[in-house]
Amino acid sequence: MSRTRREIIESAETLVIKIGTNVLSCADDTLNPQRIESLAEQIHRVKLTGRKVVVVSSGAIGAGMGLLGLKERPKDLGHLQASAAVGQAHLIRRYDRCLQKHGYHAAQLLVTANDFKHRTRYLNVRNTIHTLFEYGAVPIVNENDTVSIQEIKFGDNDHLAAMVTSLVKKPLLVILSVVDGLYDGDPKSPVSARISQVQDWTPELLSLATNDSSSRGTGGMKSKLQAVHSATAVGENVIIANGTQAGILDQILNGDDVGTLFLAQGASVSAWKRWIGYTIRPKGKFHLDEGATKAIREGGKSLLAIGIRSIDGTFESGEVVTLVSPSGEEFARGLSNYNSNDLAKIVMRRSDQIAGILGTVPYSEVIHRDNLAVLENHPAL
Repeated sequence: MSRTRREIIESAETLVIKIGTNVLSCADDTLNPQRIESLAEQIHRVKLTGRKVVVVSSGAIGAGMGLLGLKERPKDLGHLQASAAVGQAHLIRRYDRCLQKHGYHAAQLLVTANDFKHRTRYLNVRNTIHTLFEYGAVPIVNENDTVSIQEIKFGDNDHLAAMVTSLVKKPLLVILSVVDGLYDGDPKSPVSARISQVQDWTPELLSLATNDSSSRGTGGMKSKLQAVHSATAVGENVIIANGTQAGILDQILNGDDVGTLFLAQGASVSAWKRWIGYTIRPKGKFHLDEGATKAIREGGKSLLAIGIRSIDGTFESGEVVTLVSPSGEEFARGLSNYNSNDLAKIVMRRSDQIAGILGTVPYSEVIHRDNLAVLENHPAL
């Protein structure tokens, strides 16, 4: 038993468990009822310790493929959405049946990226999850593939799981896949070994991951590392482990050396700044001078127009933008007080010049420091 793992498990109040499509599926793409039943039993044992559980589950499209008799994952949007619509009902029904044996209800939450983009909807999702905890229910979160377009084509539930982790208190994110963790080489090679623990992010570490995805799922190890990167950057710990391994959640709960543990990279970040820095896709890009970069990164200052050299993108007031240093490094994100049309007129101008240009000065800062999130200095993924 690892002391570090034991301490992390003991401090976790909520387990966010992401379950991949291949973990839940048989070879013929039908759902594996024994696997779901086993995971439900293990979730029950987690909850007996007083911890809360959120499940982020893939498998709707895969389940629909099996039910509809499809031999391979559809390529077009219409058939993907049809497979998801048929499969989601089957998937949540199976979860509910297995969890009810232990006295819990499965609560279905279908979300899209827009639910995290808009602050009010983001808070509604969080409030729903916490209210479900009051009733002892197990939230089963999945992307709403029946209405999503971009998410079906490019997204995956690894990223969604990282977003969900930011909604709960003292979480541990567990990503269950069909691999034993991150390897120091090709996982198929007999000379490759599992990496037990990752303390620091390095270029060498990132080179170990590929974009290869499974036949039923959408995310490969590169996708998983991107999700882990997002979670560890805001102070959370993550474990990637093999969900087909018998009793895997029991072993994780016991602190056993299974999977790969990724340690948090610094102090926990407030929910507000997590939302700004790690949840929303930026709409624009601000290129800053050296003085503004240093003032924000080291001094915790607000961003003024005079420190902006140029801007890219089209955005409205209140939307998230990314801040780039003179070297081209993205180092922060924030909520812009100005839209792109007005801001383009006042970049590199002093605050006392804004009124003469725009006719008014709605804000003295382009981005207030309370609405700025400085990103951790990890290697780019």
